Amino acid sequence: MSAAAPRVSFVSLGCPKALVDSERILTRLRAEGYEIARKHDGADLVVVNTCGFLDSARDESLDAIGNALSENGRVIVTGCLGAEPDVIRARHPNVLAITGPQAYESVMAAVHEAVPPSHDPLFDLLPPQGVKLTPRHYAYLKISEGCNNRCSFCIIPALRGDLVSRPAGDVLREAEKLAKAGVKEIMVISQDTSAYGVDIKYQTSLFQEREVRAKFYDLAKELGDLGIWVRMHYVYPYPHVAEVIPLMAEGKILPYLDIPFQHASPAVLKNMRRPAHGEKTLERIRGWRQDCPDLAIRSTFIVGFPGETEADFEMLLDWLDEARIDRAGCFKYEPVKGARSNDLGLEQVPQEIKEARWHRFMQRQQKIAAAKQQAKVGKRLAVIIDEANGLTAKGRSKYDAPEIDGSVHIQSRRPLRSGDIVTVKIDRADAYDLYGAAV
Repeated sequence: MSAAAPRVSFVSLGCPKALVDSERILTRLRAEGYEIARKHDGADLVVVNTCGFLDSARDESLDAIGNALSENGRVIVTGCLGAEPDVIRARHPNVLAITGPQAYESVMAAVHEAVPPSHDPLFDLLPPQGVKLTPRHYAYLKISEGCNNRCSFCIIPALRGDLVSRPAGDVLREAEKLAKAGVKEIMVISQDTSAYGVDIKYQTSLFQEREVRAKFYDLAKELGDLGIWVRMHYVYPYPHVAEVIPLMAEGKILPYLDIPFQHASPAVLKNMRRPAHGEKTLERIRGWRQDCPDLAIRSTFIVGFPGETEADFEMLLDWLDEARIDRAGCFKYEPVKGARSNDLGLEQVPQEIKEARWHRFMQRQQKIAAAKQQAKVGKRLAVIIDEANGLTAKGRSKYDAPEIDGSVHIQSRRPLRSGDIVTVKIDRADAYDLYGAAV
């Protein structure tokens, strides 16, 4: 890197979708000759990509901005909280510029104004897959922005707009570059993955000299042909999801679905304005497992939503017993500024009841998860290595996504490397992790 290259420090907060936004900005910065600094102190500029979904996330973002200002003084803010510049200016009036989510051009314009680029083609070498913030062996692949759903607890459409799907050819070319760069696992993400293409009427685009539709099934099939692990996240349980399950049964894509069910009570789902019904989802889960018995399902739920009764919560526990999903995260309802759930006129659930229901939910799900894990003891599973240390390593099976699911702890007779995919015989299990030996 040229000694004259301007240096930018970067903070990325929030979900994997925000992480992809950060990767795109960093790729642009590197392509224009900026050096990415590891510390705020000494950099010419700091860019903070914020999250603004929950109050706790907003506070974390505001703290990160304050930290950058104190350590550096020259700060550009982007991301979801950037959609509310008054909130940021009220706390931090001295930031140089504020842009909203997905505003790559605005971010770069602000960077250019604060620190002009010093382009040097002899030094500015950029890998074809761009700059990634994940380990080399896995990457997130964002297929769309925004969301057409209007869930009452969510402000994502207000922050990121309606659904805007990327052309299938563009998505697949990015995936192909990642695979050629050595990525072994792709996590497909968006706000509503199974709605991919509906906004552009499933239009076709060219990939490898053939037309490919921008549709959930077609995209999954094409990605499956790359010969790497493909994992589907944020999938709503629409009927057409069933079309993709045979691809999982055939081993084309991973037998894994991340579906944010959120609740099971029809009354709560109606108040949440969720595009699904508890009974229908149970029927669909049964159908999916009939076609792919190996299927793993992870989900997220909210307890203590306004108006949730004890009967509603018991219905959720009963649903869990029947659905027997593999992994579940649970959140205590938290009012979000600007969300319509604040104005429903429903009785608020006391904090101590939210807390008690959260514990009851987690205890019930933990028993289910532990039984699912025990069923894997004695089996041989393909495991991708995330961390290696000589003859010991930690990785994940096809049933676990990075950072949110469990791990497989491995003993080996030969050194393992990060990114290897090895066969592991499972010797024991707990509610979250598996333990075994490479064979």
